[in-house]
Amino acid sequence: MTSAGVVAISPRSDETILPYDVNINEAITIHLAVSGSVVPLRVLESDSIESVKLRIQSYKGFVVKNQKLVCGGRELSRNNSLVKDYGVSDGNVVHLVVRVSDLQEINVKTACGKEFTFRVEKNHDVGYVKRQLAKGKKGLIDIDEQEVLFKGERLEDDRLVNEICKNNNDAVIHLHVRKSAKIRAKPVGKNFELSIVAPQLNDIKEFDLADRQLRNGAHGIEYYRSVFNKPLNYDIRLEPVIVNPKVTLPSVILDLINSTYDGLTKGNYPIRSSEGTGGAYFMMDASGTKYLSVFKPIDEEPMAVNNPRGLPLSVDGEGLKRGTTVGEGAFREVAAYILDHKGFSGVPPTFLATCLHKGFNHPDGVKEKLGSLQMFMENNGSCEDMGPGSFPVDEVHKISVLDIRMANADRHTGNILASKGEDGRFVLIPIDHGYCLPTSFEDCTFDWLYWPQARKPFNPETVKYIKSLDAEEDIALLNFYGWGLPLKCAQTLRISTMLLKKGVEKGVTPFVIGNIMCRETLNKKSVIEEIVEEAEGLVLPNSSEAAYMKAVSEVMDRRLNSIC
Repeated sequence: MTSAGVVAISPRSDETILPYDVNINEAITIHLAVSGSVVPLRVLESDSIESVKLRIQSYKGFVVKNQKLVCGGRELSRNNSLVKDYGVSDGNVVHLVVRVSDLQEINVKTACGKEFTFRVEKNHDVGYVKRQLAKGKKGLIDIDEQEVLFKGERLEDDRLVNEICKNNNDAVIHLHVRKSAKIRAKPVGKNFELSIVAPQLNDIKEFDLADRQLRNGAHGIEYYRSVFNKPLNYDIRLEPVIVNPKVTLPSVILDLINSTYDGLTKGNYPIRSSEGTGGAYFMMDASGTKYLSVFKPIDEEPMAVNNPRGLPLSVDGEGLKRGTTVGEGAFREVAAYILDHKGFSGVPPTFLATCLHKGFNHPDGVKEKLGSLQMFMENNGSCEDMGPGSFPVDEVHKISVLDIRMANADRHTGNILASKGEDGRFVLIPIDHGYCLPTSFEDCTFDWLYWPQARKPFNPETVKYIKSLDAEEDIALLNFYGWGLPLKCAQTLRISTMLLKKGVEKGVTPFVIGNIMCRETLNKKSVIEEIVEEAEGLVLPNSSEAAYMKAVSEVMDRRLNSIC
């Protein structure tokens, strides 16, 4: 995930349908929905998804690669597939999520008459702007004593910059900062209360840490409640989720959690990214100068109850990709890190965590969120921003090994980061693994399949790593960490690992294996799906898992012999 912003921009509701010169009887009308606004759009069922996106681009100016279309709980991700392939019919609502990565120039005039201009990403909110003014070099406002106005209207802290500027034709937003009319109550007796509760502690942070350690004891928060007969109000909390007490967190995870917590307690709000279709938040360090981690709450996943992109709720619990479930993305993110043995493929450190902060999307009041916390990786952009010709073969292969093994249903160039080292060599960093380990292979998608590096053979080191993989050990490892893989997900891991290992034994390239796993077209089953279907027909109902996997192995061998 790069630091570029993404937001959904609402077209005006009074727009008419796009001009389209075809027989009226051959066309259907879909309804393009963006942030609550709906625009009728005339298309053909035989139109490709790419042509629909091109028409939206010519009509609204949204660049094709910045568009995501969702209909009926499924992302229309294959540009070469037809509208009818996805079952889109007359009257359907198609949700459009658009990425915008440019900056907005803001002119600020303070109550004392000083003026200055600066730039901010459009996905930031007014609260972020105020905090930057308060702690920046200018130091012109106190965020607790000032309010920001735009055209005479007072702006709330959670108002997005993009929402302010979308109906403003000027290239610069002119904000006015003035003294707030609010009277702030000064807290009384805070030091006294702390001295009673925990006299050895010096500040709120230390008290909070002690309380978490003594939560079940006779001191800390329980003593506070007994003295003051009221709960201590925590505004911020960040803790790892440990299901199995035998799990020992690696130091890199502990450091990430502690440093991220420090950043939150210093007043640095989570910054919502506009990448993707779910809620993802950049978490900053204590100085507020750099990103440390990315937090993805499960209740803000695509089609989840608190999704901030305006996507509808899933009607059957299935996610945007076939074989995935809404609310399980965080577990899959963590699984990708756990199964990336010795960091072979470069998955950033990731762990399950709970976080309480008012900066997340809270339609029904502030609540603690469960989600994945992943280390933010410094990068030079995503592979989407550059040609693949400059990427080392081995770097592309390490991504391919991960995606094949995890049956990734969402590997595109936007979720592979590229970081250039001191030697000028690119290192590729895979992120966004919420659609790994699905229950079926229907939506497996690998964009690297079309790169020239995919047609090169694996090097000896990669072959050795692949041969060392053991699906049963991986399943046991995930169980140890607390995620008991559903049977179908475990079967996916077993089958994809089997294919990868058999492919290496035959000396085939990632291109060959990837083509076995990915569909050529939306409605044509992939080779791996055909293998699974045939194997299922060879075993009796209620057969053992071992018998089923033996059938899969035999069918796979036969198909590989015909291909290789």
